[in-house]
Amino acid sequence: MATALSGSGTADCGCPLPLPCQCSYPALLRARLRAAVPSEPLLHNGHVLTASSLLSAALGAFFWLLATAWYSPETVGRSYAALSAAALLSGVGQFNLGDVLMRFVPTAGPHTRRLLLRCYAVSSVASVLAAVAFLLLIPVLAPGLDFLRDPAVAVAFVAASAGYTLFVLQDGALTGLRRPGWVLGENTLFAVAKAVLLVGFALLALDSGILLAWSAALVVSLVVTNGYLFGRAVPAHAEADRDRVPPPRLVRYAAADYVGALLRTAAYSLMPLLVLGRLGADQNAYFSLAWVIAYTCYLATLNMGSSLIVEAAHAPERLAEHGRRVLRHAGLLVGTGVLLLVVAAPWVLAAFGPDYAANGTTLLRLLALSALPNLVLGVAIDVCRARRAMGWVMGLQATLLLLVLVLTVWLIPLYGLTGVGLAWLIAESLLALPLLLTLPRWLPRDTSPRTTKGSE
Repeated sequence: MATALSGSGTADCGCPLPLPCQCSYPALLRARLRAAVPSEPLLHNGHVLTASSLLSAALGAFFWLLATAWYSPETVGRSYAALSAAALLSGVGQFNLGDVLMRFVPTAGPHTRRLLLRCYAVSSVASVLAAVAFLLLIPVLAPGLDFLRDPAVAVAFVAASAGYTLFVLQDGALTGLRRPGWVLGENTLFAVAKAVLLVGFALLALDSGILLAWSAALVVSLVVTNGYLFGRAVPAHAEADRDRVPPPRLVRYAAADYVGALLRTAAYSLMPLLVLGRLGADQNAYFSLAWVIAYTCYLATLNMGSSLIVEAAHAPERLAEHGRRVLRHAGLLVGTGVLLLVVAAPWVLAAFGPDYAANGTTLLRLLALSALPNLVLGVAIDVCRARRAMGWVMGLQATLLLLVLVLTVWLIPLYGLTGVGLAWLIAESLLALPLLLTLPRWLPRDTSPRTTKGSE
């Protein structure tokens, strides 16, 4: 980048400071970054959250790259299925309170600390109970995961389920507090810690090292992030909005949102168990890596939607305007990611080994393409959540789960792993098409009094 030097030897760096500018190179970089990132909270927070998720996904892919180097495909497949089960049980115990915090923390004021602690207590206890029940029922529910019944591994599994619950809740609280930079930081810490721990456990030749590394890294991230959350972020928020009243009708909203989130989590987390049972551990390893990579294309929708919900709490009358902006900006990000993955799929998977590329390339392309219709579905669900139209939230996610499961069971015997990708693409498209056709109804261009009322 060329710069014009003044007579005194200083540079016109483009920052807001008057000339002659004495900016150092770090200050110059910060100024350029501020100019490149939108300042409006909707886009700024959404972009930072998306960057956080993409960085976490990249580091997560590195984690699985290490795992495939140190462990056999069968071990990787079993471990990924175990972590998917932990995520499912975590979703059961969360009661979707992470999204509830995201929706109500912006207006909770001095009630934020109590709200957050209550959510932590309820979710952690429920997740532990769900994980213990699952361990007892493994011979019936998932015989392929019987290695989890070893005492040390069982403790790690329960810790992973409960720890991931708190991990999601703290993300929701930080997002609601408009602290996306900390979401980026704590996700990076978790990703780096689990990669380092994986190497250590692999050197110790622990067959369950993948699960143990994941669990221990969660503990590290939780300790650091909650120290900041309760030490600085929550007190500052409470002081800034001391006159706020407690959030209204919280239990009814949380219950309906929980059902919707549980349906969505089931759609994601049951798939590895289904593939494991129908096609075996090695095929599940190929599916798992393809899903981890393809899911990066879902992240822009997820994170821009989170920013949309937070801003809807601050300015409900601008929901339709913000929803359309999210569709445009997330559409550009998702479309770019999908194009890159469709083109580069075989080379991306080849980094994990030739078997992964041979078995997962078509699957990865189909899963990546499914992120395009998911953009419309995701924004529609978030708009309904902001408007408290919880019947639609539950209905859309129940339909997605039903379509994905039915199509997968039908197509796996015909096409193997490719059938799983086709099931996702078809299911997402069948839901997105009618939403696109009715877009002017649920995201009208004008913000009339009728629309504003519906947003509240």
